[in-house]
Amino acid sequence: MLTDPISDMLTRIRNALMAGKPEVVFPSSKIKLAIVEILKKENYISDFTSQDREIKVVLKYANKKPAISEIKRISTPGRRVYSHIKDVQKISGKNKIVILSTPLGVITNKEAKKKNVGGEVLCEIY
Repeated sequence: MLTDPISDMLTRIRNALMAGKPEVVFPSSKIKLAIVEILKKENYISDFTSQDREIKVVLKYANKKPAISEIKRISTPGRRVYSHIKDVQKISGKNKIVILSTPLGVITNKEAKKKNVGGEVLCEIY
């Protein structure tokens, strides 16, 4: 069985939000750190720290409701999903992003459009 560390991270975040936890901790990797940095920049989480091969994410709530209403994995180790720049769909709504792994690094769909690059669709968050 293939393990999917990104899916594990997203599941831990989703479960912590549903349980109303203030923070969540998971093992660190470069790609997970890049995803968490995007979540912070896009205002989906309050803060994060990375130390001792762990990432601690401080979750964000507004009126006891999580800032992330849905977070789901798109590409998996068994089924990779790639998107050409022409196919990077325009996401409606200001609180909806797609995170892609591109030759220019891990970026959002908005940045991918600006930089005119496609890549592997990692996850969708809204």
